[in-house]
This record gives sequence, C-alpha cells and structure tokens, in this order.
Amino acid sequence: MKKIKLSFANLTVEFTDRNLALRRIEEWAEKSTFPVQVIYGPEGCGKTAWLKQSIELLKELGLNVIYVNPLNKEVITEFGITNLRDRFLTLVRDAIAQNALGRLAWLAFDIAKELIKETRSKVAVITDDAFQIMGIRNAAMYVKALLNLIEYPPEMYERIITIAATSEGVSLREIGRHEWADLRPMWNMPKEGFRQLYEQIPGDKLDLLETWKLTGGNPRMLENLYKVNWNIDVVIEDIIRRRNITPQFIARWRNWLEEAIKDPDTLWSPNAPEELINELIEKSLILYFLPERKPWFWIDQPPLEKDPELGIGRYVAWQTPLHREAIRKALGK
Repeated sequence: MKKIKLSFANLTVEFTDRNLALRRIEEWAEKSTFPVQVIYGPEGCGKTAWLKQSIELLKELGLNVIYVNPLNKEVITEFGITNLRDRFLTLVRDAIAQNALGRLAWLAFDIAKELIKETRSKVAVITDDAFQIMGIRNAAMYVKALLNLIEYPPEMYERIITIAATSEGVSLREIGRHEWADLRPMWNMPKEGFRQLYEQIPGDKLDLLETWKLTGGNPRMLENLYKVNWNIDVVIEDIIRRRNITPQFIARWRNWLEEAIKDPDTLWSPNAPEELINELIEKSLILYFLPERKPWFWIDQPPLEKDPELGIGRYVAWQTPLHREAIRKALGK
C-alpha cells in the first residue's frame, strides 16, 4: 500500500503506524460494516491521518470512496462517475460559501445513495469531525441515516463501509444510547509508531523519552511542541486558554481536580460530580468510560490498563499528559 504524505507544521511527513487499524479497514472492505462504525479518541491522536491512509487502501481494494471533513472544509472523491462527482463538488462549494458546513455530511450521504444506485458495487462513505458542527441531535440523526443506508439501500449493493470519526465526546452519549453504531476508541500512537514520526522531525529537539512522557504519543501535541521550538510552557498555556480553564472553574472544582491529576479514576467514583465530568469532556480534557483493553473494543492498539505516568486510568484518562499538566499549572501546583 502506498504511504500518503501528510502536512505536519511546516513539514511533510510520511504516514506511520496504525497497522492494526488499517487491517480493520481491510476486514470491513471484505464484508462491509454493520452497524455504523463511530471512531472517537483524543484530539490530535491521528484519526484523520488514519482515515486518509484508509482512503488509499480502499481505492486499492476497488471501493468508491467519499470523504468529508466539515471542520476542515475538505472533501475527497475517489469514484469514476464524472457527472456525479462534479455535481457533488458544486454542492460542496455552495455549502462552504454559505458557511453551511454541517450540510457537507448530508451531501456525502446523498451522493453515497446515488453511487449505490449507479454502481450497485462497493461504496465507502467516511465522515470526519462533523459532530461538533452538526450538534448532538443532528449527529445522532446522521448516524441513524447511515444505518438506514446499510439496512434499506436504494438498490442492492456489493459492499458498503460507513465510518464517522470524532474528537467531540458529548454526542457519543446520545449515539451510544441506541444500537445504531459500534463506538470504538482510537488512542494516541504506541511508542514505536510515535518514534517513527518523531524521527522525521529535523533539527535539535527534546529527548524522545521526554517527548513521549509529555505527549503520551499524541501527534498533535508533538506538532505543537515543534512549532514553538519545544517550549513546554507555551503549549501548556495554550491548552489553558483554548480549553477555557478559568480561575472560576479551578476554584469550583479544586479538590476534585487535585485528586484527578493524581489518579483520573477518581472521576469514576460514585461521588464524583457529574457536572465536573461533563465539563471536562466538553473541554476535551479527558476521555471517560474507557472500554476493556481487548482488541475488539478498540480500532487500534489500546493503552495500558493503567499508566499513572501518562495519566491513564482503568476507566478515565487525560487526553494527554500535557492536558493534565495544564490543570496542574492552573491549580498552582
């Protein structure tokens, strides 16, 4: 399989790792997906890179592919029906011009239906980072629509793959209440894959082990460190600002946060305030209710059962150690 090139800060790097997740794509290409596959995980853990490499794999396996990323205003069309592709791209440009970005996911759904009618063949529709723009209710409706596409297609088809990926955790609760999708987390990169990415970065840099302990294998955090010349404080301050970790937030939840930076599973306690948990999820600081570390439940290699050094508990984890450090700094620790 041809490895794609990816933009990384001001660099161009080659896709690395995610071999287990790519094998899962091969399995789905052989027998379709049922139900919809919803992939979630920490922001910047590499979901989009994996999906773009998956497009290359699906092309080689003979599938017609539609990919949309409303957050990045990006679409990729890998199918050969010219008039259908041109019509789709025109509608996409109109939606972007009108700032109706949530419409892009529905346009991908509509074009997938048309592809099934036209080809009765193998179709993959991939929606990346749409839930935040669509909102909770519309995100759930969209997943149900994708399930209907599998179960009640406009024509019989050979195979269909439906994937939706997100870093936004609030919609998952609504989607998870129904049996419309398999929710599978993707964690940050394992050590070997992270090392391969790290070694593509030129110049002087932090020691590999130190970088691993700061990022927990998260490519976005590695990129952020590189962009600010490895100034850890700048990255932490940026997290505090972007996640709106205000003095009021810290003052209200100080005692619980002090315990959570020691052990994130503190938030799994029956006494843990649900409002705090919801805020931490909404601020994209933690992942909550992690599944068992069995391969079936994860799209790629899962984290350790517990890893205190990286802020990973059995049921709750900080998105990266740098996110935990942002809370620690805001606490004045």
